[in-house]
Amino acid sequence: MTQPRTYRAVGLTLRKSPAGEADVISSLYTREHGKLDVLARGARRLTSKLMGHFEPLTLVRLSLARGRTLDTVAEAEVVNAFPDVKADYASVARGLHIAELIDGFSASSSANPQVLDLALQTLRVIGSQPGVGDGGGASDLPLRYFDLQILQLSGFMPELYQCVECGAELEPERHRYAAGAGGTLCPDCIPEDVAVRPLSLPALKVMRLLHRTESVEQLPRLSMPPAVHAEVNALATDTVQYWLDRQLRSQSFIDATNIDATKFA
Repeated sequence: MTQPRTYRAVGLTLRKSPAGEADVISSLYTREHGKLDVLARGARRLTSKLMGHFEPLTLVRLSLARGRTLDTVAEAEVVNAFPDVKADYASVARGLHIAELIDGFSASSSANPQVLDLALQTLRVIGSQPGVGDGGGASDLPLRYFDLQILQLSGFMPELYQCVECGAELEPERHRYAAGAGGTLCPDCIPEDVAVRPLSLPALKVMRLLHRTESVEQLPRLSMPPAVHAEVNALATDTVQYWLDRQLRSQSFIDATNIDATKFA
């Protein structure tokens, strides 16, 4: 069956790059078609109706025309530009983390509406937060929730309740963690050729809470000690980077904003 010449989609802009003298190539995650790369002709001209529509972290409604290599934007309407997220560097850094993970874990033209819903909900929560200088790590909790949930949606959710090697139930204070092995380990199991790290009971409880919470809006506001906050961040980041097989560019941006926030706390 022949595909229609034009089609519609609603998507979140993940990144963009210039093309030609005034065009933009934008990567979006759409509800209907998954990840798409599209061409917006003239979008960099100040007089263009498409100007500003393809900034990262912008939800847009599109009419697209199919092309040989890239589909072309015929019409675009901004649904939500997430101005609260873009109001400061700390929120922008966290938003770009979400975009980077969606980009990394999503295959082209493979739709999963739950991924878009998760991203939009998390962006709304980030935009509603007062700031990151509270010292308790609450601002990063939605990101860690997002990390675990996109791992689960992608089929890479780490084991948090039993030993991945022998299947034994974990005993309090007798557990370790290895992203390369698939999650938690008991003290008796030593898998080969994987990096194993300590895992404290408080950090394990936080990770399980993030896994069990039904939506990011339902996350409780936790006052975590700095050491637990750092451990949870490291566990989630290590796991995401293991499956993506690369360092997260957005993480250094987030780390920099956290350091700046402590200067004024």
